[in-house]
Amino acid sequence: MASSTLSPSAPSQLCSSKSGMFCLSQAFLVKPTSTQIIRKETHKGMRLTCQATSIPADRVPDMGKRQLMNLLLLGAVSLPAGFMLVPYSAFFVPAGGQGAGGGTVAKDAIGNDVVAAEWLKTHGPGDRTLTQGLKGDPTYLVVEKDKTLATYGINAVCTHLGCVVPWNQAENKFICPCHGSQYNDQGRVVRGPAPLSLALAHADVDDGKVVFVPWVETDFRTGEAPWWA
Repeated sequence: MASSTLSPSAPSQLCSSKSGMFCLSQAFLVKPTSTQIIRKETHKGMRLTCQATSIPADRVPDMGKRQLMNLLLLGAVSLPAGFMLVPYSAFFVPAGGQGAGGGTVAKDAIGNDVVAAEWLKTHGPGDRTLTQGLKGDPTYLVVEKDKTLATYGINAVCTHLGCVVPWNQAENKFICPCHGSQYNDQGRVVRGPAPLSLALAHADVDDGKVVFVPWVETDFRTGEAPWWA
C-alpha cells in the first residue's frame, strides 16, 4: 500500500496518510534543527509516516522572564486593591488622638480636643456634658462644685441594653430612657433593670488637654473590682 511522506519544503505539514488527512502545526514557524521520520503500521493496515521536529534551545521561553511578568502582574493588581482597603481599615480604628501616657484625648461634640481651661469657662459646677472617650464611647466630663474637673469620667452606655443614658439635671441623676434604669450623680446604679454601675475612666489633664485613661483600680463607688476592666 502506498504511503506519503512530508516534503522538507513544507515544515508546517507534520503528518500525512493515505486518507488525505493532515496534522497541521501553525504554532512553530522556526526552522527545525533535526528531523526524524517515523513509519508505523496502524491496525487497519494503513501506513502512517510522521516527521518529528525539534525547537532550538534559544527559542524556548525564558523562565526568568515569565516569573518577572508574573510579579509585575501581581503588583499591578495588589496596589489598587491595597489602596481600596485603606478607607475600610480606617473605619475600624477608634477616632481620637493618643495622649502621652497611652490614653485618649477627649473630643467635644464637633470633634475638637477638649482643653481643660477652655472647658471650665463654659461649663459650671455640677455640669455633666458628653464627650468622646475611650474606644469612641460617649463619656461624661464632670465639673466639681469647686469648679474643677473631676478626676474621673463616666461612661454613658447603660449596663442593661446599651442605650446612652442622659443626665437629668432636675433629678440630679442619670435616667435611661429605654427601660428606666437610674444612676446617681457618680454613675452608681440605684434602680434596675440595669445590673451594674456605669463604667469609669480616669480623666487626666496632659499638656492642657483632657485625656481619658482606662480605670483598672477598685471602683470607689462600690469598693469592688471594676467589672469593665
